[in-house]
Amino acid sequence: MSGYESAERRFETDTLGGIRSQSMLERLPRSRRPQQRRPSRSVPPMFPKVFPKMFPSTFRAITCSMAILCVAPVVAQDQPAATNPNVSARPNIVWIMSEDNSKHYLKHFDETGVETPAIEAMAAHGVTFDRAFSNAPVCSTARTTLITGCYGPRIGTQFHRRTEPATLPQGVEMFPAWLRQSGYYTTNSSKEDYNAKKRMQPWDDSSRKASWKNRPSDDTPFFHVVTFADSHEGRLHFDVDALQKPTKFDQETVSLQPYFPDTQVFRHTAAFYRDRMSIIDEKVASVVAQLEQAGELENTFVFYFGDHGGVLPRGKGYIYESGLHVPLVVRIPDNYRRLVDREIGSRTKGFVSFIDFAPTVLSLAGVPLDKAGPIDGKAFLGQRIDAAEVDSRDTTFGYADRMDEKYDLVRSIRVGDWKLIRSFESFQPDAMWADYRYKMLAYQQWRDRYHTGKLNNVQSQFFKPRPPELLFNLADDPHEVNNLAGDPLHGDRLTELRMKLNAHLKQTNDLGFLTEAGMLKILDAPVANGKRLSHEIASYIDTANIAVMPWDQASKALLSAINSGDMLQRYWALVAASSIAASNRSANLDMAADDTFLKLLRRRTLDPEPLVASRAAQLAAILQTEDPRPVFQRTLQLSQSPTEALQIFNMVRHVHALPGTPFPMGSKMFQLPFQPDPKGLIQQHLDHLDLP
Repeated sequence: MSGYESAERRFETDTLGGIRSQSMLERLPRSRRPQQRRPSRSVPPMFPKVFPKMFPSTFRAITCSMAILCVAPVVAQDQPAATNPNVSARPNIVWIMSEDNSKHYLKHFDETGVETPAIEAMAAHGVTFDRAFSNAPVCSTARTTLITGCYGPRIGTQFHRRTEPATLPQGVEMFPAWLRQSGYYTTNSSKEDYNAKKRMQPWDDSSRKASWKNRPSDDTPFFHVVTFADSHEGRLHFDVDALQKPTKFDQETVSLQPYFPDTQVFRHTAAFYRDRMSIIDEKVASVVAQLEQAGELENTFVFYFGDHGGVLPRGKGYIYESGLHVPLVVRIPDNYRRLVDREIGSRTKGFVSFIDFAPTVLSLAGVPLDKAGPIDGKAFLGQRIDAAEVDSRDTTFGYADRMDEKYDLVRSIRVGDWKLIRSFESFQPDAMWADYRYKMLAYQQWRDRYHTGKLNNVQSQFFKPRPPELLFNLADDPHEVNNLAGDPLHGDRLTELRMKLNAHLKQTNDLGFLTEAGMLKILDAPVANGKRLSHEIASYIDTANIAVMPWDQASKALLSAINSGDMLQRYWALVAASSIAASNRSANLDMAADDTFLKLLRRRTLDPEPLVASRAAQLAAILQTEDPRPVFQRTLQLSQSPTEALQIFNMVRHVHALPGTPFPMGSKMFQLPFQPDPKGLIQQHLDHLDLP
C-alpha cells in the first residue's frame, strides 16, 4: 500500500453509535431522553422538590436567571433565544462529510446526478447552498482550511502531503478548541489529516469510537464531525474484471463530461461513482435517524458537504469546478429557527467557501467570533448574519500546490460566473504523473488513448501544456473547456480578474512563492514571516507574471530577472520563461536563436542554487538547446534536503515525458546525498522513470 493510500485509508463503521468510554461519570445510568431537550442546568440540587409547586412564578424567574448566568461567559450577549423556552440556549452542530465528491454527482445540484432522498429531505428542512466551494481540491489542504478558517498559502498549509506541519498564527486555533473552552463536547470520527500543529486540543475524542453520545451529560451541547469514505478516490481503483459487474445507475444514459472519451471504462466509472453517492445518502440518513431517535434532531444543525471535489479524472487534485465546487446542505432545527434569517427549504447562490465554515459554527454556537483570531472567513449562518448580505457574496479563491509527488502552483479566482485560473508552471500538463491518480483505469485509458491519437481536441487538453491564464464563462461553459483569455472581447474581464487575483496573492503573502523547501525554513511562524517578507513575495509574484506579458515586453524583463542577485527572482524568471516557451511558438524560436539569452541560460545551469540550476536545465530541454541530464545529476547530488530533491525530480519527470524528447532518463543515472524512503515520494519518481 502506498504512503498516500495508507494515509487516506478510511473507516466505514457507523461512527455515531460509538462505544462509550468508561469514566466514572459515564457509568452512571441515564434516564430515557424526551423528544425535546430538558431545561439545561435549570434546577439546582439544593432546591426542595416542593419549591416549584409552591412558588411557580418565582421558580421560573430564578431558574431562567441561573441559566443565563451559566451560559453568559461563552454565549454572545445578542444570542437569540430558542423558540422553545425549555431548550438550551446553545444548539448542537453535526458535520457529515463525504470524501472526494463535487456537487456534480447529486441530482439535487446537477440534473446528471443521482437521487439522494436523505440529503434532499435535509434541504427541504433547511437551506441549500448552490455555490459552496472548497478552497483546495485535495484532502489535507481542504481540511486544514476548514479547521482553521484560514487560506492555506497564507499560513503555510497548502502542500499535500505535508513535509512538516506549520505552526498556527498567534491567536488562531483549530476552531473546535474554542467550542470545548465554552462548554461543548467535541468529537471527530475519525479523519483529521491536518497540515498544522495543534496547540489547544480541538477534540474531546477523535477516533473511530468518537460519538456525541459519550458526552458527560444529556445537557452538554455537542459538535460532532463524521466522515464517510464510500465516495473516496480509492473506490475507483477497481480492476478490469469489475467492468463486467452491473451498476445500479444506467451506464447507457450516464452523462460524461465533454473532456472524457466515450468508452465503456468511463461509462462504468461514472455510473459506479453515482452508485457510491447513493451509499453516501444512506449513511446521511442513518446519522439523521440516530439524532431523531435520541430526541436531538430539532436541537441540532446538520451540515452535509463534500470535503472537496472529485473524483473522476480532472476532479480531485485540480482547480477546476470539478475539484472545488462542493455540495452543501444545512438542516435547520425547529428549536433554533431564530438563528437563521432564511426560509426553510430555500436555496441561495451566495458564495461560501471552506474558510467560512469555522466562523459559521462559532456564530451558531454563540461563541464570539473575535475568539477565532485573525482568520480569513466570514460566517454565513448564525446570529446577526444577514441573509441578503450572504446572497450578495460572489467571490471565491482557490489554490493547488504539490499533491503527493506532483508539483504545481495554480491559483484561481471566481467572481460570479467568471473564473480565472492562473497556472504558474503552465509548461507542465495537467496529466503530469501522480502515482495514486493513475491507479484508476479511467486515467490509464485516457492517457493511452491520447498517446495513440484517439482523442479530439477537447479531450486532449489535459495532456498538453496549459496556457498561463485560463478564463472561463461558467454560465456558457460549465466544464471549463473554452479558454477566453486570448479573446479581445473579454480583455477587460481578464484584466479585472487578473488584478483581483494578484492583489489577493500579495495581501495574503502567498508562501507558495518561496518554494516548499524555502517555506519549510519559516514554518515556526509562517504568517509573521510572510508579513516580514511581504515585499519580496510581491516581487516574486510580479516576476512570475512576466509569463502573461506580451513577448516584446517580456523578453527584456526576463533577461534582467534571470540575472538578478536574488535566488528566487532568478528561479521565477526561469519558470516564467518556460511558460512562455511552452505556450508561444514565436517566443520559443526567439529564445532558442538569441545568443545573449542562451549564454545567460547556460550560466544559470551552473547556478550554485540547485533549484535555479535545475529550472535552467528544464528550460534548455524545452528549447532543446542543451542536454539537461548532467545538470540534473549534479543538482540532485547538491540538493540540500529531500524536499528540494523531490522538486528537482518533478522537473526530471517533466523533461522525461516531453513529446519526442532526445533526453530519456532512468533511475540509475541519479545519485542522492541521502537514502530515499523506499515507500516515499522520491522513490515513486525513481520507479516511474524505469517504466516503459
